[in-house]
Amino acid sequence: MTPCFHCNEPVLTGDKFSTTIDGQAQVMCCPGCQAVSQAIIDSGLSNYYRFRSEPGNRQTALVPDALNQFSAYDLPEVQQDLVHRQGDLDSISLTIDGITCAACAWLIEHKVKTLSGVTQIAVNSTTQRAMVSWQADTIALSTILKQISDIGYQAAPYQVDDQEKLSKSEGRKFLLRLGLAGFATMQVMMFAFALYSGYFTDLDVELRDYFRWVSMIFAAPVVFYSAQPFYFSAIRSLLSGKLNMDLSVSIAIAGAYIASCIATINGTGEVYFESVSMFTFFLLLGRYFEQQAKQKASVSSSNLHKLIPVTAHIIQDKQVVEIAAKKLKVDDIILVRPGDIVAADGDIISGLSSINESMLTGEQMPVTKQIGQKVFAGTINIDQPLEVRVKALGQDQLVAEIIRLQEFASNNKPNIALLADRLARYFSATILTIATLTYFIWLQISPDDAFWITLSVLVATCPCALALATPTAVTCATAIFTKLGIITRKSGVFEKLPQINHVVFDKTGTLTCGQLSLGSVQLFADINQETALSLVANLEQGSIHPIAQVFTPYSDKMLLVTNINHQVGKGVQGIYQQQIIKVGSLAFCLQNTDNLNIDPHSQHQHVYLSLADKLIASFELNDLIRPDSEQVIKALKDQSIMVSMATGDSSGHVKFLADKLHITDIHSGMSPESKLNLINSLQRDKHVAMFGDGINDAPVLAGANISVAMGSGSAIAKNSADLILLGDHLSRFNDAITVAKYTNKIIKQNLAWAFGYNVIILPLAVTGHVVPYIAAIGMSLSSIIVVSNSLRLLRLKL
Repeated sequence: MTPCFHCNEPVLTGDKFSTTIDGQAQVMCCPGCQAVSQAIIDSGLSNYYRFRSEPGNRQTALVPDALNQFSAYDLPEVQQDLVHRQGDLDSISLTIDGITCAACAWLIEHKVKTLSGVTQIAVNSTTQRAMVSWQADTIALSTILKQISDIGYQAAPYQVDDQEKLSKSEGRKFLLRLGLAGFATMQVMMFAFALYSGYFTDLDVELRDYFRWVSMIFAAPVVFYSAQPFYFSAIRSLLSGKLNMDLSVSIAIAGAYIASCIATINGTGEVYFESVSMFTFFLLLGRYFEQQAKQKASVSSSNLHKLIPVTAHIIQDKQVVEIAAKKLKVDDIILVRPGDIVAADGDIISGLSSINESMLTGEQMPVTKQIGQKVFAGTINIDQPLEVRVKALGQDQLVAEIIRLQEFASNNKPNIALLADRLARYFSATILTIATLTYFIWLQISPDDAFWITLSVLVATCPCALALATPTAVTCATAIFTKLGIITRKSGVFEKLPQINHVVFDKTGTLTCGQLSLGSVQLFADINQETALSLVANLEQGSIHPIAQVFTPYSDKMLLVTNINHQVGKGVQGIYQQQIIKVGSLAFCLQNTDNLNIDPHSQHQHVYLSLADKLIASFELNDLIRPDSEQVIKALKDQSIMVSMATGDSSGHVKFLADKLHITDIHSGMSPESKLNLINSLQRDKHVAMFGDGINDAPVLAGANISVAMGSGSAIAKNSADLILLGDHLSRFNDAITVAKYTNKIIKQNLAWAFGYNVIILPLAVTGHVVPYIAAIGMSLSSIIVVSNSLRLLRLKL
């Protein structure tokens, strides 16, 4: 199959779309790629195709007239939060999607530089951002964005929230402390080498004292500025009545510097300015790597809210008006055009289209949405225009809820992490005790060596690596879950998942898609089909169960049903024409099921309707099996994990489904209580995971060792599951087990290294075999190794 010359995707349209490049007609896969490539050639930038190292992004359905409406970015109320204005020159930072290599950056720069009024553009292919400066009275921002879009890249202002601004500010301060410590360390080490050489050659006392005084001056900013975070942390810890690792660090830094100052002033004894500076530098360096690891691991989740557009098209008085998205209110009606990003959570009130929800679920395949269904902020409308009634804004939106859940998940620690934290606290107290004993013992043996040996003990055995062993690994694992569309709601998930040896699946909405449709209708009384359907719809009114949704369109308010009572796991009953009417399972609807012409082995699920204990109708319900159900069950069995199915359905469809998916342990016709009893009995000797829909199975999910709910959008905040699979793909559960096992392996490796290092270094330091600056290097390298080991998680291939 011929590949598209622009994006390298297969061409399915023959030679319908082509562009002449360097005198030769090149076939394109769609009008989007054809338009993009033609724009590149028309701009005289054919060198892009000669020098690129990666194919361009596919531009399917890219219709410039429909997608390139950037006029909203020219609105003053939008620009006030995005554009920096100095005199008549404006500048902005843009995020550019689609950059794959240096050739892309070259192309964008050369294209935009040709615009009159653009004074500067610099594109960074690594960060996929560009800094642009332009004269506002000559060219509009929308024109610049349109030019970038014309050559196949989607550009939008890079938005930095308050937290990110604070993080950047703190990062600059941290780098200043680190840079100052590094500079001072280099200077002090030069004088330290001279002082050390004095032991082997004659060094004048005046010159020796001069070196000491200069070293003290260079070390002062390190001690009084660079090391400040350690002091504040130690003081806060003491005020709260606890000991942390920063206490021993602070004592080591302050004690060594004060003792060295006294030795310098008196002109006697040893100085440790180089050890103080080096220790502080390496400790800060280790923490810098830790921060970078956390930032790298959490970047995908922290950027979720940036996918929400800054503008929206609101419908007012039958007119479409473009406004800033932050001005929207609940119940406003917005127009979402093809290619637009949904500006707020809401319900579709007009239109039928497919929505790309990959930013939430990690799944690129668009999802078809119709009237009455929900759409979420940050998702992309693909096909047709939609009218959406806004239902949630700001922190009430699904994106905000996901970010909060991710933050919660990254702060949750497995039990092994909590144990490590407790050990670190005890470890700090133990080290202080050992250091004190070391000092007094060496004071008797060799008073001149007592201080530097004690200093080495404090420095070498600082439990930094122990404190970093689990947080970095958990943060990285949470980032992987985010990319997979998996949300963790409760602690202990990473240690519980590898222990699972039995999985229990609900049927409807879990092993099946849960999108039920009405099949054949069988009538058993003098009643027409329309009336039977309306009676069921009126009985099920207000229910969010998938079965209830099937009958919703048939509701008829003229048929009055009162005293409606939902009986979970069985059905619904009410009063119609002063008689009891029921809809649900056959056993629920009828006391006596003898002499009924009903096939108990039917492959379809059925719902029955009875009036005064007489069967009047049955309804066949069709539900598709999830495409990955069979694959997931096979993968679980390959890992020696037992599989069961527990469902409230008692029809022949249960046996049909179980046979198709090769499930031998079946529990049908179960109420929530009996499901819970089943889970409790299994958990006596097994670790059980329960799959459910997250709403009706709340008691069962709460009772399982670990519970998994299929994503249901707005139901995310109220279900009882430990894990939520946003994309409704069962295979993500297998991925979650793999990630959890690898995470536990990494954590154990980190803890083994941290403990092993301290066990080895402690006796060496106590016996005087480790000088202070070697102790500082060893301690810092230990922390860096732990952080680097955790970052290996991000390279995990699934």
